[in-house]
Amino acid sequence: MRKLFREKRLGAAGAVVAIFFLLVGIFADVLAPYGMNEVDMGARMHAPSWEHPFGTDNLGRDLLSRCIYGAQISVIIGLSVAVISTTISALIGIISGYFGGRIDMLIQRFVDAWMSFPGLVVLIVVASVFGSGITQIILTLGLLIGIGGSRIVRSAVVSVREDMYIHAAKSIGASSARILWRHVLPNVIPPLIVLFSSSVGAAILAESGLSFLGLGVPPPHPTWGGMLSGNGRTYMLQGPWLALAPGICLTLVVYAINVFGDALRDMLDPRMRGTR
Repeated sequence: MRKLFREKRLGAAGAVVAIFFLLVGIFADVLAPYGMNEVDMGARMHAPSWEHPFGTDNLGRDLLSRCIYGAQISVIIGLSVAVISTTISALIGIISGYFGGRIDMLIQRFVDAWMSFPGLVVLIVVASVFGSGITQIILTLGLLIGIGGSRIVRSAVVSVREDMYIHAAKSIGASSARILWRHVLPNVIPPLIVLFSSSVGAAILAESGLSFLGLGVPPPHPTWGGMLSGNGRTYMLQGPWLALAPGICLTLVVYAINVFGDALRDMLDPRMRGTR
């Protein structure tokens, strides 16, 4: 962390912003001044003020509170997808890269076939068949991002498996499971950390895109994408704050996570280090 704040100040700022939104999502029930669906017809379409810093929508709901609860949904989806996708990437990449041969060929041809399908089309099909919900979105995004990210892990494993300590472990009779757990996995942690951080931003952005198309998390749960596609688009001329508030939140959190991931990549991978 000291190195991050000393050498990668933009990445450190991104980490601070990402942690801020994480805490906002976790403590949304405490921080939100109003309920996420608390209606006040006497305060319809009020511009930002001290009472409502982000303004209100067409039903008089406080936009700040809805953005805070939207962060909660985004945090749940982003972190859950990142955990699932990173686990899938690690399993597929390590097995494919370590054993090689026919196993590697079969797995990589499957990955090629999977990546030939457009991700947005797959998400739309899943939402149309199984319905739109948090569980469906998390599982589908986890598979989409995880299988594609396995190639990064595989490339790291291919370079690690030829090191002398791997051959030494094999020569003394260590099992493949022990070698993978004690020697291979610890040496591919850096790309896994980068994959995890980038998956969070990608998942939040994908969920927002689905919500914008009307296939995301269903009401009454507020999401940033749903707020943009609903009231934000309908009442953009009468109340531009309806689109600006969730749009700025979405932009900030995705940008912060991306620059944080870039900083981690530069620090953990010597080949990708930039100038100070």
